[in-house]
Amino acid sequence: MAKGKLAIGAVITAAAAFIGGVLLAPKSGKETRAEIKKDALKVKDVAVNEAEELKGKATDVANDVSFKVKEVSDDVIAKAKEVKGHFDKAVEGSQKTLSTKPSTATKKK
Repeated sequence: MAKGKLAIGAVITAAAAFIGGVLLAPKSGKETRAEIKKDALKVKDVAVNEAEELKGKATDVANDVSFKVKEVSDDVIAKAKEVKGHFDKAVEGSQKTLSTKPSTATKKK
């Protein structure tokens, strides 16, 4: 993100310096306007290229994050199923223990 801000700052600074230089140069108004237009188009091209590059990087980062979230989600689901399996076995074992009849030795008369 800082690289993008630096690039934008550099483009703006270059444009301002150029415009200042052009406006102070001893040329006719027509020549000055033509030169400003030509250089404005160059600055626009640089800005468009930077924007496309940043868009590509943002897309790559979004894809990476999406992939990692899917991996973590799959891991969590697998662990939850594993814990549920252990829990189900524990419940089943408890039910078997509770359903057995108490021994006659422990019965009071």
